Amino acid sequence: MTRAETAKILVVDDEAQIRKFLRISLTAHGYEVVEAPRGEDAVRKAATEQPDLVVLDLGLPDMDGQSVIRAVREWSEVPILVLSVRAGEMDKVEALESGANDYVTKPFGVAELIARVRVLLRTRPAAAGPADATAFESGPLRIDFPGRRVWADGVEVKLTRKEFDLLRLLARNAGKVLTHDLLLREVWGQAYVKETQYLRVHIGHLRQKLGDDPNAPRFVWTEPGVGYRLIVQG
Repeated sequence: MTRAETAKILVVDDEAQIRKFLRISLTAHGYEVVEAPRGEDAVRKAATEQPDLVVLDLGLPDMDGQSVIRAVREWSEVPILVLSVRAGEMDKVEALESGANDYVTKPFGVAELIARVRVLLRTRPAAAGPADATAFESGPLRIDFPGRRVWADGVEVKLTRKEFDLLRLLARNAGKVLTHDLLLREVWGQAYVKETQYLRVHIGHLRQKLGDDPNAPRFVWTEPGVGYRLIVQG
């Protein structure tokens, strides 16, 4: 079995039927599953069980899932995948800015769930690389951070300074959704955090130079109304 197939996943949901559904779906794909019905249980098991991934519902009986994310993030970088009936843009943004790595709205398909799980497990943390890594490689995309050079499909791509800074930030967090505000703040500064159209234009230029089709992306995935993430390829 591969590393991903033997991973331990902590499932946090107060509904027994959903936990059962997730347990059956995940174990069928070779994952070990640990369950928690409450937020306090989730925080405790995140520490004692040392899972490779947390699948978290936001609507818990004792504490809000957003609080669980913040509590776990005080000491752990374990990937967190939110599953929630809350489909509002602000709920997604708050969860991601609190430290969640991805967000799936209920109801969801098993195929989508397993795909998202696999992506997050591939990015723990070696695939994305540590903050001081000098290079990044994913499928046909290769980045030399110190040299500020980029190759796609074996061809060097010439990027502007801001385009490279944007791609570097996405690559440092490969597989993780980065919100509009975060990208604008980190690349352009606090004064630009509401300039989403500005970001959209630069993402468009970056995709064009990388040969990335927004309708069938290989590199940059759009989370509508929330942000962008760099797709991790094997």
